[in-house]
This record gives sequence, structure tokens and C-alpha cells, in this order.
Amino acid sequence: MPDNYEHVEPLLIDDSETDAELCIRTMKEHHLANNIVWVKDGGKALDFLFGRGKFAGRNPTHPPKVVLLDLRLPKLGGLEVLAQVRADEPLKTVPIVVLISSREEHDVVESYRRGANGFVSKPVEFNEFSEVVTKLGLYCLFVNKPPAPALQVI
Repeated sequence: MPDNYEHVEPLLIDDSETDAELCIRTMKEHHLANNIVWVKDGGKALDFLFGRGKFAGRNPTHPPKVVLLDLRLPKLGGLEVLAQVRADEPLKTVPIVVLISSREEHDVVESYRRGANGFVSKPVEFNEFSEVVTKLGLYCLFVNKPPAPALQVI
């Protein structure tokens, strides 16, 4: 986990240690990201994004470049995380890609309905998973042009 939370590239929200380690290792091996933050549940994800709890010292006006979000999370599910982030004006424009093992049409529809920018099914096979993460990282961190963080008007 990076010491400097002001320049987080991806925020990875996934309760699967295996998937998270593979994702982090793939991104680092392909030089797609240096500052990756991984949290295992929806509550910790919101704490990070809103700068509270364990992350109380983090400035929430410096959002990650992209959020990679699993839907099946303990404590607070990914769809609820998505809804709360999209309801917050400063975080509304942070790119969020749902990354999940499911190929259920309901999950796809509900993710987009709640404001996801993309939906990617995790392949089961190691090499395919690594390839998907590499392509996703290239797109999210280098090709896609997200808007600048929202300015707060006082």
C-alpha cells in the first residue's frame, strides 16, 4: 500500500486475496501503476474515498485515477458502494470499472444503472485474467481521459 494517498492510481476493491494479488502483480509487472491501494470490503472502500476511519488523514479531493470494484463484497456490497460514490458530487466523475466473476445480465444492468463506467468479467484462467487486467490497466490509466477532480465552490 502506498504511503502517499494523494497520487493513488487504481483503488482496488476486492475481497479475493488471490484476485487482488494477481491484479496488483500484473499492473506492477507491466508498469501500469505504482500506487495501488487494495481494500477488502465496501466499508473500507468508502472510508478511503471519503477520507474517514483508518484513512481520516487522506484528502478526499485527490481521488484515485480509477476504481476497480468487485460487486460481491463483505459488509457493504459493490452496488451500494457505487451508489454512494455517485451520490457524492466531488467523487461523481471518478471512473469506476466493475470487475467481477459473474456474467449475470442483472449485474451488468444494475452496475451501469448505478453509474459504472465499465463492466469486465474476470476470466477464471490465470493467463486470461492477467491479459484482461493488462488491457484494462492500459485503457484506464493511459488511454481514458477522465475529467479533472471537481472543484469545491464555497
